[in-house]
Amino acid sequence: MNKNPLLLLMALTLALLMASCSSSDFKIDGQLTGLNGTMVRMTFCGDSGVIDDKIPVDKKGHFSFKGQAAQPVLVLLSDITGKPLVSLVAANGDHLKVQGDASKPMGVKVKGNRLNEDWQLFRDEHAGFYTDPNPSRLDAAIEKYIAGHPTDLLSTVLLVADYGDFTDRAKMDKLLESIDAKVRPESLTDALKAVFAAHSNGSLPRMMTLTLLRHGADFESITLTGRVTLLRFWANPKADRDAVNRKIETAVEGTDVRVVDILAESDTLRWHQTIATDPAAWQHYWAPGGPLEQGIQLLGLSSMPWYAVTDTTGLVTYNGPDLTQALRAAHAPE
Repeated sequence: MNKNPLLLLMALTLALLMASCSSSDFKIDGQLTGLNGTMVRMTFCGDSGVIDDKIPVDKKGHFSFKGQAAQPVLVLLSDITGKPLVSLVAANGDHLKVQGDASKPMGVKVKGNRLNEDWQLFRDEHAGFYTDPNPSRLDAAIEKYIAGHPTDLLSTVLLVADYGDFTDRAKMDKLLESIDAKVRPESLTDALKAVFAAHSNGSLPRMMTLTLLRHGADFESITLTGRVTLLRFWANPKADRDAVNRKIETAVEGTDVRVVDILAESDTLRWHQTIATDPAAWQHYWAPGGPLEQGIQLLGLSSMPWYAVTDTTGLVTYNGPDLTQALRAAHAPE
């Protein structure tokens, strides 16, 4: 039977239109048990800036999301409370699928392209390292992978997203430079370079706002002008946390110094447990990107705890690990 050439042309045109649409955005379809009828949060820095969208999850755990990113970007998928579920890499043209149990984030799977599936395989093979509070074993595994796969985009992803120790600048430079430039897109490495720049630049940055997840609430824009602010960053809660709290409270009592307490790691379960028994009066926030969070990367956090002080204009007057010096800077005359 002869085929109608007009119908063939229409079909071809439709196929081309569909292809062009799919290349202008990326799509993430998910099915996560335990989130039925709630919402998930997608956070990433795309073509139009920082995106933080809440996506409804139906009663069967299904959800769907479309975003735009001309270059590969890290996408953080978390539940409505801010608990991380999985990280993935997406770029226009990708159609990714996320499946698993929301109560077991290490078991959540990402499929749809080779990069995310290889990252998933790496996480599965090193699951014990990801849950170890000491990052040295995971860092060593990442270094080994980079050495054996210098032309693999996953090497860049692992270094930017999963590597833990930023204190040795020379070592970090060597690791980054050992990866082929063709698989080091700026969309992934810019935040890392900003951390490096913060360490090497003698001048301190000016910070106007930070957008972070407030404990028990939603993402919030924190204005860092108008009053002196002490930013306190921490990861694993230390045994002396209560004593440090008392030292800070005593130092700022009777002053207009504001204290902003920020968790700069991915383990929000420990965050909720710690804050639940924390009597301190200041507000508690979470930075999903840790030291690489937008704005925070300007400070170049290289250890925890870490302190930064901004004056009434947002200028950073102290940036480092010494609480005594931070408190002194917070009380210095302007």
